Amino acid sequence: MGSSDAPVGWRQLREFADVDLSQSFVLSWHVEAETLVIDVDLYLEPGHPFYETPRPAEVHCIRPAFIEFPYCDELSTAAGGSGEVAEIAAELGLGAISDLVVLDDSRYAISGEFGTVSVVAERPILRLKGP
Repeated sequence: MGSSDAPVGWRQLREFADVDLSQSFVLSWHVEAETLVIDVDLYLEPGHPFYETPRPAEVHCIRPAFIEFPYCDELSTAAGGSGEVAEIAAELGLGAISDLVVLDDSRYAISGEFGTVSVVAERPILRLKGP
C-alpha cells in the first residue's frame, strides 16, 4: 500500500473479521516492550469463532480483548501531545471507538470519543483475553 492510496477501513483487515469496532469501547492505553496495547471491550459478531449467544442480562456478545500495535515508533493526537510513546499513551482518553483506518503501510488512525490518535507501528494484532 503506497502513501498515495486511499485509507483502508478496519473491516477490510483480516484481524478484525467478524468484530464491530464501532460497537467496541477503549478501557485503557499503555505500552509494553515497544508495543502499544489498547485494552478494549470488543463486540463480536455471530460469525466470530469465539462468539457466544448473549446471556440473559446482555444484549450483545462483548468480550475483553487487546488491540496491539507492535514496534510502535510514534503516537500522536490532534491536540499535538509530545513526549515518549508511553507518556502519550498514558494520557489518552477512553470511550467508544468510531473508526480505525490504515493510512499507509505503517500509519494508522483510531478515532472515537477519545479523539483521533495517530499510530506509526507494525500491523495490528487482535487478542481476546482468556477466561
